[in-house]
Amino acid sequence: MATIHRDVLIDAAPEEVWSALRDWGAVHRRLAPGFVVGTRVRGDVRVVTFADGTVVDELIVSLDDDTRRIAYAVVGGSLDADHHHATMRVLDADAGRSRFVWTIDVRPHALAGPIAEMVDQGVSVIRRTMESGRSGAA
Repeated sequence: MATIHRDVLIDAAPEEVWSALRDWGAVHRRLAPGFVVGTRVRGDVRVVTFADGTVVDELIVSLDDDTRRIAYAVVGGSLDADHHHATMRVLDADAGRSRFVWTIDVRPHALAGPIAEMVDQGVSVIRRTMESGRSGAA
């Protein structure tokens, strides 16, 4: 199993970043537009379509407003993983900024490289979206 971990500063208030992240059915509009091109919700599962054509079914395991944390597991779609579990957190940083922490555990280990590349792209889009102020509810 491999672990991918990213911890980045975002020049936006934690409440704003959390608002966009917790709106888990609107990732394609509020958090990562262009990187995620579609999101559909079926009960506790969101079907996420990425710009590269990858589609994953993500079971929302936990959504915690007190800790500003979401946990999800990939339970279907085109990603050929034996195991994929991730958490995203928004923490307070200095001067009204946010720390965005994304951790993914994935198996087989061979998927770590491609998933890390996707995570880096996603983090870049999330940072740009949040810092631009374009994450308002739609």
